[in-house]
Amino acid sequence: MGSAFKGGGGGGKTDSLKHRDKLEDSVTIYFRYLDSSRNYKLDSSISDFTKKFPIPATNIYLGNDGSASESLLFSPTLKAGFDPGFHAFDIYKWKPEKVRFFNTTRPYSELNYLVGSRSEQIIEVLHTQNILPNWNASFNYRMLNSPGFFLNQKVVHNNYLFTSWYQSNSKRYNNYVIILSNNLGASENGGFFSDEKAVLADPDFKDRLTIPTKIGDNEAYSTNFFNTKITTGNHYRELTMLMRQQYDFGKKDSIVTDSTVTPLFYPRLRFEHTFSYNKYSYQFLDAVLDTSYFTPYYNLTFPDSIHSFTLSDQWNDIQNDFSIYQFPDAKNLQQFIKLGAAVQNLNGRFDSGAKSFYNVVAHAEYRNRTRNRKWDMAASGKLYLNGFNAGDYEAHLSLQRLIGRKLGYLQVGFENVNRSPSFLYNTSSSFYLDTIKSFNKENTTHFFASYYNPLLKLKLSGDYYLISNYMYVTGYYKLRQESALFNFLRVSLEKTIRVGKHWFWYSDIYVQQKAGNVDLNVPLVFTRNRLALEGVFYKNLNISTGVEIRYNTPYKADGYSPVLGQFTYQDSLTISNRPDIRLFLNFRIKSFRLFFSASNLNSISISNGFGFISNNIPSPGYAYPGLQLRFGIYWSFVN
Repeated sequence: MGSAFKGGGGGGKTDSLKHRDKLEDSVTIYFRYLDSSRNYKLDSSISDFTKKFPIPATNIYLGNDGSASESLLFSPTLKAGFDPGFHAFDIYKWKPEKVRFFNTTRPYSELNYLVGSRSEQIIEVLHTQNILPNWNASFNYRMLNSPGFFLNQKVVHNNYLFTSWYQSNSKRYNNYVIILSNNLGASENGGFFSDEKAVLADPDFKDRLTIPTKIGDNEAYSTNFFNTKITTGNHYRELTMLMRQQYDFGKKDSIVTDSTVTPLFYPRLRFEHTFSYNKYSYQFLDAVLDTSYFTPYYNLTFPDSIHSFTLSDQWNDIQNDFSIYQFPDAKNLQQFIKLGAAVQNLNGRFDSGAKSFYNVVAHAEYRNRTRNRKWDMAASGKLYLNGFNAGDYEAHLSLQRLIGRKLGYLQVGFENVNRSPSFLYNTSSSFYLDTIKSFNKENTTHFFASYYNPLLKLKLSGDYYLISNYMYVTGYYKLRQESALFNFLRVSLEKTIRVGKHWFWYSDIYVQQKAGNVDLNVPLVFTRNRLALEGVFYKNLNISTGVEIRYNTPYKADGYSPVLGQFTYQDSLTISNRPDIRLFLNFRIKSFRLFFSASNLNSISISNGFGFISNNIPSPGYAYPGLQLRFGIYWSFVN
């Protein structure tokens, strides 16, 4: 369950597209998520560019937008049940739980286009309209194409989404449909062939494309927008087709005015069926086999007749879920009790053959957001009764209270997850390259608390983890499990400070620390600070411009295994970087928004002539680019 807390802003306003200029057509538009009956409005704020960019501000990535990424903040997996195990590209995926179902009075479209240095391009298109007053359909597409700054870094990601939301005239029946496809392709170069600090400082490699890499250096560099072929790298494809049907029993009512009668319906009992079909494909391919890399790093040997190397796991996942809701207060859909059961059928194909599994799952949920909105309570549980993941479970409890309009909100919560190892740790997986081992279930207990004061624009948060049987990868392919119990604590502060009439300082600070002898390294401190000039000028010009600085303390950053698509523990090299500096200019005029940024200004150097060559290092063997310019246009239309 997500928190209802919302970060405060300064001069940059967060508003909706509910009202437009009087001389233009008007539109009323809202959306909801699949597992929520709460309505949301579109956000047109401009103060934070990362809301429109795939990579979160708290993440590192391997030097090219679209490449493998992980958070600087410790984020253990808190989901029980079947998991294929490939998460290095998760930030570029669209997920069913984040899909928006719209309702709009007029057809509405968004066109977003971003272009960056070295032919980086991101295109996103959204169109939604009500076919009937009670039936909406929408289409969303995003393409990320970037050849990168170093050898064999090309990225080609495509995301497709179609949704439908139908509600009967009687308001008893709802039908939700999702067709979602994530096609992710990322070239892999294995990192620099020699020490990254030395090679980046070498004037002979001022042209970064001449730096030799461990694999993939035989592929010609191309900025051709239509060249999507990847000869050495990862191809991940995920398809989700979901239909949810709900039928309610309850009480009819209506609102009568002078000219109209508006029908109302108050549900008391709801029956729900959700069918989903998921198809997953995870593949590593090296079309021109280089044994000088795979033999020493992965302990793999190949006969002379083999000239290419491929690993592949493929899954078909069919689920049927039946649930019953009971609404104690017919006029409050935010209060309900839910009981359900699901059956999951899994069919996997691997290089060694095929296998089938199943799971039987029971789940329950209680939710109550009181009508006065002072309390927001959520409790949920899921238990895998039988099958491949039998014994897995999730338990979650969250309580939020509005203390007062001047004092703000307080939230406390608890969750415990007992989960099977990801299938990557199963010897049947094509990506299992280690010696045969057995692994126990990983157990994570998470306590969390947050305090948010909107008047002070202040948020304080704390997260405490207690973990046993922690699973991780080391040395490119070696799978490990830490049986000892260990603790992890993170505290954070988010604050907006007004330093002038139109000047605002946004400051985020995270402090985190492990306790226990476990192979886990994270930076002690990560901070992000933005100093921005913000306000509305010349009546319609909403502007936010300034400088952003991000910094994390030195730490032994994870390595990366391109074959497994996993970030890996290492304890030999400490990464120490300059603060990351970015200049930005964001503005909005009515429905038109423009974003411009100049990133990695910290890479400036005059040691061998002026240039942006003092690159920061995200992971051993990898580097961020030098100066990187981006220009983005975001335009919305009412048709």
